[in-house]
Amino acid sequence: MSNTKALPLIEAGSATAAPCCPPLTERPFTADEAETAAPMFKALGDPVRLRLFSAVASHEGGEACVCDISDVGVSQPTVSHHLKKLKEAGLLSSERRGTWVYYRVEPSVLAAMGKLLTAAPTGPTGPTR
Repeated sequence: MSNTKALPLIEAGSATAAPCCPPLTERPFTADEAETAAPMFKALGDPVRLRLFSAVASHEGGEACVCDISDVGVSQPTVSHHLKKLKEAGLLSSERRGTWVYYRVEPSVLAAMGKLLTAAPTGPTGPTR
């Protein structure tokens, strides 16, 4: 039984949708927002998971077969474990095709992460308040 919670996704191409949390530079997170964002950061805090996430995100066509991304210096069962953790955090989705599993990062996940980590616009003399 897992107590992980997937991050809410924003709809691709939606101008009115918001990521799970405001940009880090906008205001401090509430306790609920921190609880929502923490699993994503925790999942990406492992170097192997970050490499796997990057391999999937940068793969041609936006998805990658596990057979194409498993060369990260750990055994295949460990790769599967890390991919599972990325899925549980809501960062990857997957689809089985025959004997292989294909992983993808949804564009809405990347958009939400980008908005979360985007700095507030600054004027010529610094941030506007």
